[in-house]
Amino acid sequence: MSAEKKKTVSLVLGSGGARGLAHIGVIHELEKMNYEIRSISGCSMGALIGGVYAAGKLADFERWVSAITRLDIVSLLDLSWGKEGLVKGDKIINRLVDIVGDKTIEELPISYTAVAADVANEKEVWINSGRLFDAIRASISLPLFFTPVEYKQSYLIDGGVLNPVPIAPTFNDDTDITIAVNLGGSLEFADKKVKVNEDSTKKRSPLQKRISRFVDEMKQSVESSTSKNWAVYDVANQAFDAMQGTIARQKLAAYPPDIVIEIARNACGTLEFDRAVEMIELGRTRARTCLGQDRGAR
Repeated sequence: MSAEKKKTVSLVLGSGGARGLAHIGVIHELEKMNYEIRSISGCSMGALIGGVYAAGKLADFERWVSAITRLDIVSLLDLSWGKEGLVKGDKIINRLVDIVGDKTIEELPISYTAVAADVANEKEVWINSGRLFDAIRASISLPLFFTPVEYKQSYLIDGGVLNPVPIAPTFNDDTDITIAVNLGGSLEFADKKVKVNEDSTKKRSPLQKRISRFVDEMKQSVESSTSKNWAVYDVANQAFDAMQGTIARQKLAAYPPDIVIEIARNACGTLEFDRAVEMIELGRTRARTCLGQDRGAR
């Protein structure tokens, strides 16, 4: 294996909120199986994970996100109180800059493109130059949740609105293979996910359990006082997931990559970032299966 020439990869990382933590596991398996990632095209969470990896800070990010709690998530949400979105996103981006560093895309050792959406002009926007976290912030602007980002006299939102699996930016890459990770895969129902959650709950300290109960009670209090608003957001979020899944299937059928790694769209909720360890392992497992099939075909 060590003497084998590495197969170069254009890696396409799709959008899907916390499910995108599976991208970390996929990247680990690619490296373990002697693939060399030369190019990354990412949308939303895919743009975030891809950018962190391209900056050489995936291990630091993984340690941080694997330890994150529900209370940590709440503390990172700087509410905007405006009509454009619930969260400004400055706290999250500043924390990520602390971990990764304030880099430009031009500094990255591999080709990188973040995909956002300019809905006013009905077009994708490919960002492959400038400040890395400006590109990431634009690409992760989930409608109704994050406020839009002003960019070159237009406003950008989550690229998943138009292209949740952005393969097109890799068309001119000089690589051996294109691998796409679709976070909008078919629904799966398994007891294993429930068991993982139960096990992780049992391992939590009494303090962590009290904090978790406090967050649950706080959310229930908010929901009871503004139940209509929360219901609207939940419906919109489910609709967005369904829309992304449909668009992803169309894009993958029109421009099929060499390998597609699919993560079920019900693997975890959009904001369940406290399930990082589980999602990373799911990415490893799914990648191992798909990449093993590629190895067998050689």
